[in-house]
Amino acid sequence: MYKKVVIIGGGTGMSILLRGLKQFPLDITAIVSVCDSGRTTGKLRDEFNIPAVGDIRKVLISLSETEPLVEKLLSYQFEESSSLNGHKVGNILLAATKNITGNISDGIEALGKVLKLKGKVVPLTEDVVTLVGEMEDGIIIEGEHNITADKRAVKKVYYKEEPEVTKEALQAIKEADLIILSMGSLYTSIIPNLICNEMVSEIEQSKAKIMYVCNMMTQPGETENYKVSDHVKTINSYLGDRNVDIVLANNGYINPKLIEKYSIEEQKDPVIVDFEKTKKLNVKLIQDNFVDIVDDVIRHNTIKIAFHIFSNLL
Repeated sequence: MYKKVVIIGGGTGMSILLRGLKQFPLDITAIVSVCDSGRTTGKLRDEFNIPAVGDIRKVLISLSETEPLVEKLLSYQFEESSSLNGHKVGNILLAATKNITGNISDGIEALGKVLKLKGKVVPLTEDVVTLVGEMEDGIIIEGEHNITADKRAVKKVYYKEEPEVTKEALQAIKEADLIILSMGSLYTSIIPNLICNEMVSEIEQSKAKIMYVCNMMTQPGETENYKVSDHVKTINSYLGDRNVDIVLANNGYINPKLIEKYSIEEQKDPVIVDFEKTKKLNVKLIQDNFVDIVDDVIRHNTIKIAFHIFSNLL
């Protein structure tokens, strides 16, 4: 029987991680945050009163067995000359299947059968949620997109109203052999899954180890000047009685010219592995060269990460 792995997160980081994990004999469940409030995802959310589907679309693509073709189709964006200006096919399909089946969870399951997924995709909640950020200067900002766009440091995030977590998400945590917090925007992709009382309670009761795949680059406002230990401490502060047990961190070489480009154009810098401070958090630190450069974009090597995850389950 395959080991049951639950991946928690959202966005690009989660989809990259899943592309590697699906190559291994694992029972995968991806729990996806649904608080995106920007761009066309936000428009669909407001118009159809559905949870944000943008991150769900990315995860469906990454777990599909026919990934290249599916990615072209689901990521296809209509041009400005169309009344569907800016909307992506995958987002529209998810909105349609939600209306047909009655809820987003059943809609994802129906679409997943068509896409032949190598895993299960579960939304954190069926509710239309508003993420709220309290910045370091005390200013309150509503909406995931607005929090990300604001470059002030985030102090904490919470929901405007407590959402009801899907029973599928809670059941997945209950049955998990390993819980993985994926790389991605810390305060707007990862932590939104950890600010629901039901979710934290289920994680507290779980006997599964908690693993965090640390980001390779900092993010303005969210994790500026954060080292590995800062990421772990922040996550621990949202995990109730639990803490991160294992952290995967990059120690690979990145070309200084590329680092400079990221610093100037995106105000992002490499996340430093502060070994001693991280060890004091009673966490198992796994380091490797996870760097994968694609068209001058720094990404995690998805197969290397998946191999380390799979090895920890043996």
